[in-house]
Amino acid sequence: MKEKKRAAAGRKTNVIPVQWDATFFFERAVQSLDRYHYDKALKYFRRAVEYEPDNPVNHCNMAGILSEMGDYGESNRILRMIVEELDPTMTECHFYMANNYANLEQYEAAEEALIRYLEEDEEGQFLDEAEEMMELLHFELERPPRLGFIKAREGFYEHDRARSMLEEGKFVEAVRLLESIVEKNGDFLAARNNLALAYYYMGRFEQAMATIKEVLGMEPGNLHAMCNLAIFHQHAGDREELDPLVALLRKTVPFHQEHVFKLATTMGILGEHGDAYRHFVRLLKDGSLRYDPCLYHYTAVAACNIGRLDEAQRMWQQAAKLDPDSNVPGYYLEQLTRFRSGDDPVPTSYHYHLPFEEQFKLWEKTSDTMPDHLKRDPLVRSSFFWALRHGDRQTKLQVIQALGMIADGEVKDALKAFILEPQEEDYLKRMAIFVLRSIGVHESLPAMLEGRETVIEHSRMPSRLPVWDDKWQAVLEAALLRMNKHYDLVQQHDLLTLWIEFLSRVYPDVPRLGKVEGWAAALEYLTAKMHRRAISYHEVSVRYGTSIATVSKCAKRIDEICGIKEKMKLIFPALADRHRD
Repeated sequence: MKEKKRAAAGRKTNVIPVQWDATFFFERAVQSLDRYHYDKALKYFRRAVEYEPDNPVNHCNMAGILSEMGDYGESNRILRMIVEELDPTMTECHFYMANNYANLEQYEAAEEALIRYLEEDEEGQFLDEAEEMMELLHFELERPPRLGFIKAREGFYEHDRARSMLEEGKFVEAVRLLESIVEKNGDFLAARNNLALAYYYMGRFEQAMATIKEVLGMEPGNLHAMCNLAIFHQHAGDREELDPLVALLRKTVPFHQEHVFKLATTMGILGEHGDAYRHFVRLLKDGSLRYDPCLYHYTAVAACNIGRLDEAQRMWQQAAKLDPDSNVPGYYLEQLTRFRSGDDPVPTSYHYHLPFEEQFKLWEKTSDTMPDHLKRDPLVRSSFFWALRHGDRQTKLQVIQALGMIADGEVKDALKAFILEPQEEDYLKRMAIFVLRSIGVHESLPAMLEGRETVIEHSRMPSRLPVWDDKWQAVLEAALLRMNKHYDLVQQHDLLTLWIEFLSRVYPDVPRLGKVEGWAAALEYLTAKMHRRAISYHEVSVRYGTSIATVSKCAKRIDEICGIKEKMKLIFPALADRHRD
């Protein structure tokens, strides 16, 4: 017997010993899943967890099985434990929890989990599925999801916001956001392209050119950058650089719809209307764009400029049908009629709105404010910002007044930057400060005046006076309050200049300002006279609630000190220029 046992022990066996570990149970669980045996798969995953309790993948697999079996609550408990205790980097657990909450019809909780997944997950493994779920939650919650940032698309969401800002004419805000995106993600070429455009719209031409060249340095064939560069060269009048670039663009036949549109509009702006027409017709054949009135307008302009007048007419008529509330197609159809009769030149503007001059004709018909659609119009706003940097003296003066009517955050930022420019004229900067004060900017303002840096203190106007008395301010406010609806900003600023000039000349022997309204009425009277407006002592005395004698006395005192009648042109050179014009 002992010999038999020894012989049996010496023989080789075909039995393979089983190694009981997490891998073994994981493989068994997968086999069960393949056969849709969820209860067995759950049992095996539980055993895998017992062998490796610190392995978050095992727990996650178990949560997945529980979800398949409909136990969404227990599944979420495990998923929450994973990200809170085992491995916070397993951000996909938030996506799984969102699915579980959605199945439980707990849509608020599902939205919270989904947002956390999108904001924390860098890989974007379930990005498409998450966006589909967002649409579901939008429908169920009857409101847009409260999503602010997608980690896997870092910069893309902010870039979309920046593009919207550009379309709304919010160039300063767009520049800030785009600069931030580029700083975080230097390879984001679309953001760099739009940053160049934002600089260009604001009149910061050198920065625009430098930025677009950076893009082409990183990707020489970038079509958006090439198109933008061509427009920049055209603006600069640099034919030597422009001509070979246009020749290259003529040979370019892009595939993607976005690139076709960019090239078409660029060629139109460059005056290459035949190429523009060819690309616009390609876009019209695309079913997704056949209901876009803008595209019909673009095609009509191109057709008109290559002599296809009947086709241009049909295009504008179609635009009018698609956009019956717009006055743009009707305006261009009228222009086309006038062109056919030889009265007007061929329409060349590819922008789908009325030409700048026509919009301002509408503005002039209003009493004292700019229409809201003009305030929001990005072309109007970019024209203002461009003129503020590159216009002549008179244009800058008009633009400063117009910006005062828009009076939003963009305008305030632009004017604050303007008063810091060393090369700008002090008169214009003082006018800009006046506009800032008039639109509610009362904090201290850094400025460059008389060749040196200074700070215009809270609610103060710029002057050389070492002090600014409250009563002097009261006179100014009393005058400006009554002049607000009857005088433009330049005239109001001239009143301020006159008052400061008077106080500066008599200081420190400033007369006792007994009746504020009398001095205020005198300032308005003299300002109106300087601008050759019909006015009388009686008229201002009634409006200010003071006597004719008081107004006359104060006006004569100011005139005596400032020599208005003899020195008006020296004291107010801008006003003298306007009279000569």
